[in-house]
Amino acid sequence: MPGVPNLTGLRGVGPQLAARLARIGIHSLQDLLFHLPLRYQDRTRLTPVAALRPGAEAVIEGEVLGADIVLGRRRSLLCKLADRSGVATLRFFHFSAAQQRALVRGLRLRCFGEARSGPAGIELVHPEYRALDPAAPIDLEDRLTPIYPAGEGLTQPRLRQLIGQALALAATRHPELLHDWLAPELTPGLPPLAEAVRYLHAPPAAAPVAQLLAGEHPAQRRLAFEELLAHHLSLRQLRARVQHRRAPPLAAPAELEERFFAALPFAFTAAQRRVSREVAADLARDRPMLRLLQGDVGSGKTAVAAYAIVQAVGAGRQAALMAPTEILAEQHRVTLGCWLEPLGIRIAWLTGKLKGSARAAELDAMASGTAGLAIGTHALFQNDVCYHDLGLTIIDEQHRFGVHQRLALRDKGRGRLTPHQLIMTATPIPRSLAMIGYADLDHSILDELPPGRTPVNPLLVPDRRRADVIARIHHACRAGQQAYWVCTLIEDSEQLQAQAAETTAADLQSALPDLRIGLVHGRVKPAAKAEVMTAFKAGELDLLVATTVIEVGVDVPNASLMVIENPERLGLAQLHQLRGRVGRGRAASHCVLLYSTPLSRLAGERLAILRRTNDGFAIAERDLELRGPGEVLGTRQTGDIQLRIADLCRDADLLPAVTRAAAILATRHPEAVAPLIARWLGRAQRYGEV
Repeated sequence: MPGVPNLTGLRGVGPQLAARLARIGIHSLQDLLFHLPLRYQDRTRLTPVAALRPGAEAVIEGEVLGADIVLGRRRSLLCKLADRSGVATLRFFHFSAAQQRALVRGLRLRCFGEARSGPAGIELVHPEYRALDPAAPIDLEDRLTPIYPAGEGLTQPRLRQLIGQALALAATRHPELLHDWLAPELTPGLPPLAEAVRYLHAPPAAAPVAQLLAGEHPAQRRLAFEELLAHHLSLRQLRARVQHRRAPPLAAPAELEERFFAALPFAFTAAQRRVSREVAADLARDRPMLRLLQGDVGSGKTAVAAYAIVQAVGAGRQAALMAPTEILAEQHRVTLGCWLEPLGIRIAWLTGKLKGSARAAELDAMASGTAGLAIGTHALFQNDVCYHDLGLTIIDEQHRFGVHQRLALRDKGRGRLTPHQLIMTATPIPRSLAMIGYADLDHSILDELPPGRTPVNPLLVPDRRRADVIARIHHACRAGQQAYWVCTLIEDSEQLQAQAAETTAADLQSALPDLRIGLVHGRVKPAAKAEVMTAFKAGELDLLVATTVIEVGVDVPNASLMVIENPERLGLAQLHQLRGRVGRGRAASHCVLLYSTPLSRLAGERLAILRRTNDGFAIAERDLELRGPGEVLGTRQTGDIQLRIADLCRDADLLPAVTRAAAILATRHPEAVAPLIARWLGRAQRYGEV
């Protein structure tokens, strides 16, 4: 902000302290003002020693009876402090000789700390304290004391002092620091911005502490509203920028469309027809499509993607489909090959494991244009990859990719034309996340499953009944069905997961010698992995032991039973994805959740949700409540939408008003948009930006 001093303009802030502040995200005075307390201490009232209770923080006053060094398991300084109601002990493990000498008998102290039970009664360990002069009494605090998020070398008194300076500057010389860009009618029932900020840094003694700790005070909701609004405005602004670019209009000849639909071994559902019309309308325009396609497991997203590919290739352009794993990419290659190669569409295949002349041949097909479609993993956007004329990019399981990875593929377009983008996910995105995290995208939802999908019956089984589960697998496989056994670990380690899967596979082979058992995990070489998956799909294996690499991209209609070990270690959305690997055929399907005991109350509640519903969106909403947004949307959520104050679960009810306010500001008060975005996002890079 022009004219506003930077942090080093504050008293006591030099380069070293400024660097420490930067490490916790404070780069400016405005950042300092919006660095809100985590909690509050009540130093506004005195508590008699006799009323102290273990675990409670309190202010006490009393007279020193004596201070002595005590030798025990740890050397400590004990100071006895008495008031009219009783005696408490002040205990210091770290102290100096000068400190001991200063704590003389008869000295009056005011202390603040957390009470706990000690060997000789109630005590305060390392309390804050100050000596009192009876001739010059010191008033108690008249407001709650804030406790801020801190970092190395940043004490609470220092942070309070700096924020106090910033508040004083905002109240006098630089009111623009807390300028309110929102008219009262846009924030009904919520206080003005400056009033809310000052209240939260120094609430009155009678403030509703429980409401503040829950983040539900009107002052907190005022700031949460503005923060959500800034993110929403940023994405609207991004969308407007993208819509100013040009894209190649894509529309396939009617004859090619007819051949595509005639070659499919199934008819589109009503939902697929509706979404295909939405996609076709986008592709026909000369502005880039930015569409998010959501659909539950097995809802037919790949077929809609194939339709989009036909539009691109039929219009003389190329398409690229990027998947996060080789298993999923291979699945797409096989499926799309069956549908598109009879139409004369050549498919190039590119993964990190492809080397030498084979890789060179695929690169040449992409660069020359003889390959209309490229399928692969992250390899699709590497520096040496060139496309003849890329008109459409499709990102599958978008939450597995980082922002820059998606941009790198988009930027493979030729010249000034921007490829259309179709982003797919089988992890349903809760409405609250979609409204604030994907406001730059159009949304399509496949809300209908193809005929023939059977509901999956979830069964909660304790691990002490493991033998019964193994017997059930044996019975199902001997009856001609196939099964999965999924291994999980707490540690996010491919090596450990591989070891767990290998051990489980060996144990199951011993217990079930007459079954044909395969094994896949992240450390199996791609060729061997593909061989095992092909054998399983062909019915040459009865049981597949795997890690969560089979979460997506595996379609074996004959598999009707899945066992997931330690399901309490996975998120609900991931469990729902895994469960979707069965129930793809006509046979009744079951998912056994083989949990470790004892099961915590929260884990039991989470797993019970899977028993109650097969609705992926309902499960995603609950997953958001339980785990927060960080894991639900992957890199996009954790990297781009780092909310400082707002909570997408707690503050979801604000979102309709946020979208209304965004529309009003954009049309009536456009001058407010940039400052609001700058206040809350700073220079944060947004998805899709150049």
